[in-house]
Amino acid sequence: MSIKIIKILARIIPLSLRQRLVVGLAFIFYYLSGRHRVIALHNLARSFPGKNYKEITGIARKSYASFARMIAEFPEILYLNKNNAHKWISIAGLDRYLSARREGRGVLLFGAHYGNWEMGNAALALATSPFVFIYRILDNPIMERIITGVRSAYGNISLSKKKNMRKVISLLQQGKTVNVLIDQNVFWQEGVFVDFFRRKAATTSGLALLALYSGAAVLPAFTSRLNNGKYLLEIGPKVEIVNTGNREEDLLTNTQNFTKIIEEQIKKHPEQWLWLHRRWKTKSWQAKRVKK
Repeated sequence: MSIKIIKILARIIPLSLRQRLVVGLAFIFYYLSGRHRVIALHNLARSFPGKNYKEITGIARKSYASFARMIAEFPEILYLNKNNAHKWISIAGLDRYLSARREGRGVLLFGAHYGNWEMGNAALALATSPFVFIYRILDNPIMERIITGVRSAYGNISLSKKKNMRKVISLLQQGKTVNVLIDQNVFWQEGVFVDFFRRKAATTSGLALLALYSGAAVLPAFTSRLNNGKYLLEIGPKVEIVNTGNREEDLLTNTQNFTKIIEEQIKKHPEQWLWLHRRWKTKSWQAKRVKK
């Protein structure tokens, strides 16, 4: 029922008006929610020490607007198909992805909460075939149904990241594609600490673990918003996986390599990343203290 309501509202409210309304609400939230604004500004100031206050606030506001546009455009995914997807998005590096799939050991795509990852996922599924998207189940059951419903509209399967490692490995062994966003903070028990914008950030080691165990090809994928309002899904070269036999060191090295690729992408268009997230919330000293 939620999906039907979303489709009806999408037709009643034109996209241009929807975008203006949602972006306007985002700016109101930016000014009224001091806590989230401070988080975004602090993250930006620490990540770009060479930028002045005006530049930092400008990126922060554009970041809010970028996320708001993604929300406004989300219902449009329900109307995407192979014939009209090109009006929204183009894909670069598709040959890399198809080549990786032909290796037969599965494919691990990774990215970040950057640009419009949902549009990119839909476009790739339509251009090739559906895949599995690993995510954290939302606390709001209504939003959970809506988002997973939209994703399933083009065939993609949403799979919770909790306690599904064996299932993911099985999917990779079948030659399937698994997509995961690895740019959010995790508890110290769930990953490793790597450098991210010159600060230690607790980062999931799950992607590295899956790559080492399965031998699946690992490729970065980012969907950037262009100046004309359309999107570009860029699939990067296959990442070489370091496998020395030292499990802990290999998890750390590979996770750092993945994170570095994400950082370099964010630097190109910092306004398209979700800066209000508490990315550096978990501290390395917390793990050290517990281990003593």
